[in-house]
Amino acid sequence: MPRIIESPTIIEAAGNKPKRIEEYAGRVNSNQPEVSVARMVSPSGWVEPGQRPEFMEITVVLRGELHLEFEGGERDVPAGQAVVTQPGEWVRYSTPGVEGAEYVAVCLPAFSPATVHRDS
Repeated sequence: MPRIIESPTIIEAAGNKPKRIEEYAGRVNSNQPEVSVARMVSPSGWVEPGQRPEFMEITVVLRGELHLEFEGGERDVPAGQAVVTQPGEWVRYSTPGVEGAEYVAVCLPAFSPATVHRDS
């Protein structure tokens, strides 16, 4: 029988400003270690530490613009576009634009603080 997830769990975010993470499926909200799906809402000027995660991350930008830094460059990802990062790639996300950003992140396997490997 299909399982309805009635509401997300709010997760504390890393970074210099408060960012809202709503986990719909994953280790915390649905006890699923194989995948996580979360909606993110980050304010203008938000920056998180760089990371080298053990999981693939697919990020779909719904509103605003996400700034992505990676080894060898950087790129802005506007609403309507997506970015896929592979396990072991170094990346850093930020939302420098005036409207911030809203996006959905899907991680395979599910996001875990133990496997994200943030810069110190």
